[in-house]
Amino acid sequence: MKTITYTDFNFKKQSSKYTGKVRDVYCIGNFLAMVVTDRISAFDVVLPKGIPYKGQVLNQIASNFLDVTADIVPNWKIASPDPMVTIGHKCETFPLEMIVRGYLTGSSWRTYKTGVHSICGITIPDGMREHQKFEKPIITPTTKAEQGMHDKDISREEIMEKGLISEKDYVQLEKFALQLFQRGSEMAAKQGLILVDTKYEFGKKDGQIYLIDEIHTPDSSRYFYAENYAENFKKGLPQRQLSKEFVREWLMENGFHGKEGQALPEMTDAIVNSISERYIELYEHITGEKFTKATDTDDIYLRIETNINNMIARLL
Repeated sequence: MKTITYTDFNFKKQSSKYTGKVRDVYCIGNFLAMVVTDRISAFDVVLPKGIPYKGQVLNQIASNFLDVTADIVPNWKIASPDPMVTIGHKCETFPLEMIVRGYLTGSSWRTYKTGVHSICGITIPDGMREHQKFEKPIITPTTKAEQGMHDKDISREEIMEKGLISEKDYVQLEKFALQLFQRGSEMAAKQGLILVDTKYEFGKKDGQIYLIDEIHTPDSSRYFYAENYAENFKKGLPQRQLSKEFVREWLMENGFHGKEGQALPEMTDAIVNSISERYIELYEHITGEKFTKATDTDDIYLRIETNINNMIARLL
């Protein structure tokens, strides 16, 4: 199956291109065209092979959630003219990722079990167990790292001290993040899921705060199946998850923890296809809809380029 792991378009009035871990973002006039590629990353490392349909899965999940949360905070999306593309407003990005955690799991648990019971200046109670629900969701911001670098935890106090954003804006970001998490949790519950943790990114345009980038995708969020959560937690069993954590677990099982000098395990066709199948499963469980694979895949690059050009022509 064909995958898109690299793009190098040259659009009319294009001023720049940013290549992220997964997304290629083209600045065209006052607009951004975000191509969600089939690249996959873990531990801030881009893996050597693309995952079929992953870009389509992520783009369509994010596009859907941007639409149904626009009443909480304006967002950057204008249209999604291609299964792998969203076009929207160019915003001045805040240099933070707002991570909301409802449960002690993943990296927060790995840190906690080493004896460190504080995250981003927030004290975590003693005696908690893996996958335990917090009394109320907590916000643990990280700095937005330069390409190839790791995001770093940062406390609210440090954000203020360094003047990364104003206190007024930060208070508003916290409010929006918690409201979005509440909406996401309610929507997940309707699908028999628990929204465990997620990240949000924000920017500003004409003095207005906008939600930007992706939202509630399996790359930016972690979900548990609600049905067996309580029983599994009581017995100390692993939770059945809908997230990218299964990719991290596969890497760790094969000796890769994202540390310098460690070699990535071989990505066989079987592994690649299994990851693709899991992403499609994620889509269907999160949205409650059947995933429809894009059929016009003979020349995906031409399809993407044509669809972006047609939309941009309407906007410029």
